[in-house]
Amino acid sequence: MAAALPIAYLNGEFGAINGLRIPVLDRGFLFGDAVYEVVPVYHGAPFRNHQHYQRLSRSLQQIQMTAVMDYAAWEALVKQLIERNGGGTMAIYAQISRGADNGRNHIINNDLAPTVFAMATPMTNRSQEALSRGLRVVTREDTRWGRCDIKSTSLLANILLYSEANALDAQECLLHRNGILTEGSTSSVFVVRDGKVYAPPYSCGILPGTTRDLVAELCEANNTPVNLAQITVEDLGLADEIWLASSTRELLPVTRLDQAPVGDGHPGPLWRVIDSAFQRYKAEQISG
Repeated sequence: MAAALPIAYLNGEFGAINGLRIPVLDRGFLFGDAVYEVVPVYHGAPFRNHQHYQRLSRSLQQIQMTAVMDYAAWEALVKQLIERNGGGTMAIYAQISRGADNGRNHIINNDLAPTVFAMATPMTNRSQEALSRGLRVVTREDTRWGRCDIKSTSLLANILLYSEANALDAQECLLHRNGILTEGSTSSVFVVRDGKVYAPPYSCGILPGTTRDLVAELCEANNTPVNLAQITVEDLGLADEIWLASSTRELLPVTRLDQAPVGDGHPGPLWRVIDSAFQRYKAEQISG
């Protein structure tokens, strides 16, 4: 992971990221009592910015916090971070905690001033190896908390699972609960079987995906609608194609699952169609 770009934002002020400080009693630091969002930026243009703002607002609502800024203020913050860091291609990370209390208190204090932090990090293009050879993934039991629909900063379970996959030379860990697929540790999942595309229905165990929603729109536009259905671990093993979707990696094919090939072991033809549609859509949004 590349180092953060030099200029960040904290509670109304822009400054050098290495000089910014939060109180040690901040609830985000003590409890993970915070939510976050990530917006991809291509050539200085935020991608699907409004959808990311909507998801951030939903996460805040779900943890009983009111929105700390309207969309105009959010747009301005994202724009300034891009400009102050030289423009180009990057990812904007924004985190909002409930704020700093006067002690370590498990009871929510609604009078606290939220801590609002945002930074920019470089975002590289997808590797040619990932596009031509696909990704290797492993499956593991989903050990995360029960409200994965909230984009919480409490990511320890995700980190442990992703790190375990990485140690096995895999690029993602696909999670299941009692044999039913939820999502990846850092991504949404699509499965293709007999020319049809499937995805798990949204629930408390799955984060609403901005990129997943875009992929579903593109599938619909290409006469291949996404079918929402429970997907078992056995279904994964029988898939013709598996795709991963995320804000910073877009749409990538999986070609090995727990050391076994997916389909013929190469990126599938339907992935190529939808990924091409994704790239056209992205180019239109950036140029527009």
